[in-house]
Amino acid sequence: MGGTFSNILLHIVFSTKFRDPLIAPTLRPRLYKFMGGIVRDEKGVLFEVGGIEDHVHLLVRWRPDESVAYLLRNVKARSSKWVNENRLLPTRFAWQEGYSVFSVSKSQKEKVAAYIRSQEQHHKKFTYRQELLRMLRDNDLEFDERYVTEERS
Repeated sequence: MGGTFSNILLHIVFSTKFRDPLIAPTLRPRLYKFMGGIVRDEKGVLFEVGGIEDHVHLLVRWRPDESVAYLLRNVKARSSKWVNENRLLPTRFAWQEGYSVFSVSKSQKEKVAAYIRSQEQHHKKFTYRQELLRMLRDNDLEFDERYVTEERS
């Protein structure tokens, strides 16, 4: 009997709405654990999660029978609802509308995981916008810089 086998590794990046610095160091462990539970509920595997106050990186193995958009819709909706319902912040929490996703080869999995773990140090030198623009260019993606990140008007 045949089966479906896959190793779809994805590096996913998204920010808080308007890149508001809402993910304090005290919130991160709880939020990351909750997000990992959502990925597991959706039959994915979260290998690494990290970020700073205005964005997160996820390294996941995703299933071939469901879209990345489905996963991100659930992760973002359920995690923001959890933060707001539990009043974990004095203000309303929301994620940006979009996200960036990049395929990761098995040979680069640990390198990407280490990069995600080093976000605090990385962002002492580079802003989220600089980081994202570099990632888009490194992956030969076409984009208009004016629309890469949501800015507060």
